[in-house]
Amino acid sequence: MKEFKSYRYSVITILTIVALVFVFTRCMNKDTEPAGVIKNAAGKQFAGSATCANCHKNIYDHHLKTAHYLTTRIAAEEYIRGSFENGKNTYAYDDEKLVAVERRGNGFYQVEYNQGTEKTAHRIDIVIGSGTMGQSFLTWENDQLFQLPITYFTAAHEWSNSPGYPNKIIFNRPITSRCLECHSTFAKTTSNNETGPEKFVPSQMIYGVDCEKCHGPAGQHVDFQSKNPAIQTAKYIINPARLSRQQNLDLCASCHGGRLKKTRPSFEFTVGDTLSHFFDLDTSAPDPAKIDVHGNQYGLLRASKCFRKSETLTCNTCHNPHDVEKGNTALFSSRCITCHSAGHEKICAMTSAIGRSIKNNCIDCHMPLKPSRAIAVFLPRESSPTAALIRSHYISIYPGETKQVLQFLNQKH
Repeated sequence: MKEFKSYRYSVITILTIVALVFVFTRCMNKDTEPAGVIKNAAGKQFAGSATCANCHKNIYDHHLKTAHYLTTRIAAEEYIRGSFENGKNTYAYDDEKLVAVERRGNGFYQVEYNQGTEKTAHRIDIVIGSGTMGQSFLTWENDQLFQLPITYFTAAHEWSNSPGYPNKIIFNRPITSRCLECHSTFAKTTSNNETGPEKFVPSQMIYGVDCEKCHGPAGQHVDFQSKNPAIQTAKYIINPARLSRQQNLDLCASCHGGRLKKTRPSFEFTVGDTLSHFFDLDTSAPDPAKIDVHGNQYGLLRASKCFRKSETLTCNTCHNPHDVEKGNTALFSSRCITCHSAGHEKICAMTSAIGRSIKNNCIDCHMPLKPSRAIAVFLPRESSPTAALIRSHYISIYPGETKQVLQFLNQKH
C-alpha cells in the first residue's frame, strides 16, 4: 500500500512538473515568432520589400536608390560616404584628442585617441542617412543603440562633430524608438525609455523607409496574390493614392512634421491612421519663421498660401516617393506650372521678365535653400557651426532670391 501511494505521488509530481513546464514554455513563447517573421504592433506580418519586386520590379529597383530607402542600412562600405584614408578620416577636438574612422578586420569603427594612444573603439553597426546631407552612425551595446560621436557632413566632404553634440568625445547618446520610427520601417522594442535606454530586438528590424512603410505590412497581400494570380485587384494592401488628403498628409507628417510628442508607443501609427490619435499635435497656425527647414516640411507647407488655397495639394503632388528626383528643378517646376500657368487663377508675375526659361526653375525663387538650425555641425578648425542648406517648403515670394536668379539669367544671356 505504501509503495502504491509513493508511486501515485511520484506520478502526480511528474505530471505537475510537465504541466508547469508546458505552461511556462507557452508563456515564454507567446510573443515570439519563428526566425525571419516580423509582425507590427497590430500583429500584421511584413513580407519584406524584396518580395515586392516579384510583381513591381521597376518601382522596386527605382526605390532602392531613394534617400528614403537608404536612410538606414547595416554598415557596409557601399553605404558609408566618408573617407577611411589616413589624413581624411579624423575629427580633432583639440591638439590631443580626436576620433578616427577606421576599417578593421571585422568591420568599421570609430576610435578615440588621446595623444596618439587609443582609448576606446566602437563598432559602426548602422548607417543613418543616405548621405544627401550627411550620415551619422550607430553602435549596438547589449541590444541598445547609441549614436557615435562623429558624422560625415556631405557639403564639406569632411568628418564633423555629430549635430547637437558637445565639443567633447561621448559614446553614450541613446537612440530611441522615435528616432528609428522615422529612419526605419519597423523596430521591435523590449523595454521603454523610462528607466534607461530602450532595448530592441536586432533581428526584428526592417531598415530603411521601404515599401511597407507607406503601403502597410504586405504578408497577407503577398500570400493572397500568390495563391490567386488571376485576381488583378490588389487585396490586403494600402494604396495611399486612394486615401483622403489628410490621411496622405498624416503619413508624411509622421516623420516630416517636426518634433512630435508621441502619446502611444512608436510604430503603432501606420498608413491610413489619424496622426492625432498617436501624437500630441500643435493645431495652431504655423509660423514659418519659427520652423526649421529640416524635419518639419509639413509645417512649412501648411503655412504656404498654395496649400491653404488648395483642397487637393499633398506632398505627393510634387514628390514621387518611388524615384530619385532631388535637384531636378525643371521637373518640380513643371509640377508648379500645372497650377500656375495661363488659364489658372494665379500665374507668376515674373513670367514676362524671365520668359520661357521660367518653366525650368520656379524652385530657386519660391522654395530657396535655407540654413538649418537642426543640422549644424562643427568642422575641423572651425569655431562656429556650419549649417546644412535645405530646400524650404514654405512656398512664398523671396525678393532677395528672385533678384539673384534674375541677375544670373541676365549674365547667362
